[in-house]
Amino acid sequence: MRALVTGAAGFIGGHVAQALHDAGCEVRSFDRSPAGIGEPVVGDVLDAAAVERAAGDCDALFHLAALYSYARRDTAAMLRVNVGGTRAVVDAAARAGVARVVMTSSCATCGPVPGRPATEADHPPAWELGIAYKRSKIESEALALQAAADGLDVVVVNPTTPVGPGDERPTPTGAMVAGVATGRIRAFTQTAINVVAVQDVAAGHLLAYEHGRRGERYLLGGEDLTLRDAFAMIARHAGRTPPRVAVPYPVALGAAWAADRATRLVGREPKLLNLDETRLARVPMRFSCAKAQRELGYTFRPADEALRDAVAWVLKEV
Repeated sequence: MRALVTGAAGFIGGHVAQALHDAGCEVRSFDRSPAGIGEPVVGDVLDAAAVERAAGDCDALFHLAALYSYARRDTAAMLRVNVGGTRAVVDAAARAGVARVVMTSSCATCGPVPGRPATEADHPPAWELGIAYKRSKIESEALALQAAADGLDVVVVNPTTPVGPGDERPTPTGAMVAGVATGRIRAFTQTAINVVAVQDVAAGHLLAYEHGRRGERYLLGGEDLTLRDAFAMIARHAGRTPPRVAVPYPVALGAAWAADRATRLVGREPKLLNLDETRLARVPMRFSCAKAQRELGYTFRPADEALRDAVAWVLKEV
């Protein structure tokens, strides 16, 4: 099989490209900068003609190019890349005759849901649509699902909170791991996240290609943890005392609002107390990957193992 991977220089994209290579596939890595796996193709996903040329003789297209950010200065870029890029990719895949597209979305389009783990049948609270990243992922996923309804063989995967080696830029999740591992983050809010090893997410992409049903969504997740427990695991693997200060959500939100207003005056945004990221902590982010386990044969390793590997990589890089 020959596969085109957009966003192959990114965190999840690099791992998907590696997993395809390890499975014996011919990989064509498409990104704005040369990627290290297989045949590199430099291009922009907003250039549908370039994507079509790169996909011309491919059996599969894995679309991972996206901008993952909660910075408000990135709002226009997120909508342009995440929505416009997906539109260009599905159009190019249809014209190139690609047999199957696996589109990487986010658990952000499935929830969270108060009181229980969210599933693929769920949707986020309406108030969260005011957050640019959420809105961009929902709109881009809708484009992919509409393409599936129109006849293109598209499967959507929805990673939860991937951690692991190679998060170089880093993503907001990678910045969180690094912040705790290096002692910069010393407090936590009383919320929850679903932690998954990025290698398991990459393997889930291949399983979605092999076994997923057209037009379906599949959460690729791992273990639900309170933020306190996740931070304690990170700190233990880093040889540090875990953060012990539990900040009530209203206090954290008020501090984030204040920090946002103060930094706007000097043309910046807070790094450790981002307003939109704090707003999303209001509902614990718990997710179920039972559908992927049942239909794809998806498995995941314990969160403690995933965080151990992530911390080891962070400490090697600092």
